[in-house]
Amino acid sequence: MSDSHPSFFNRLTLALRAFWRILTDEPFAASVLRLEGEMPVAAGPAVAEPPKPALRETSPDSALQLLALLQQEGRFVDFLEENVTAYSDADIGGAARVVHEGCRKVIHHYLRIEPVRAEAEGVRLTLAAGFDTAAVRLTGNVVGQPPFNGTLMHRGWRAVEIKLPRLADGHDVRVLAPAEVEL
Repeated sequence: MSDSHPSFFNRLTLALRAFWRILTDEPFAASVLRLEGEMPVAAGPAVAEPPKPALRETSPDSALQLLALLQQEGRFVDFLEENVTAYSDADIGGAARVVHEGCRKVIHHYLRIEPVRAEAEGVRLTLAAGFDTAAVRLTGNVVGQPPFNGTLMHRGWRAVEIKLPRLADGHDVRVLAPAEVEL
């Protein structure tokens, strides 16, 4: 895994966490909307980005296996593929609770995750030169060189252990949930 670019698995995990937090935390959702509209403003010398590493192909097997487990326990794909515009917020919230419980069970059973930063969200902190740019993303008006002073908006997450079940030879990981036919 690259030190400066998260792997597909890490991006998938981040997307799942962000999805649930956007659904359940209105101030966080508003922050995401503000971030989507932000454009970098050059008010001084910009932080030089390190050269981009060469990209390598990854196998989707583990990601598909995790997605299948999330479907099996939390009906995650069913929830995402459902058109929820016709449902009330209360109905969506009730469904989200069931999906959340099942998906949380999968994450806790097959992954050991921990916060990237130990500080509480909302605290002011200083990032010294040489901070891990893969583990900490700067947002807002990013100009100049470290040290940077800012507010911790999200502690981040990192997977410290992954223990997915072994796959049988011939298992098609692309089938996330088999079709069900009742006789």
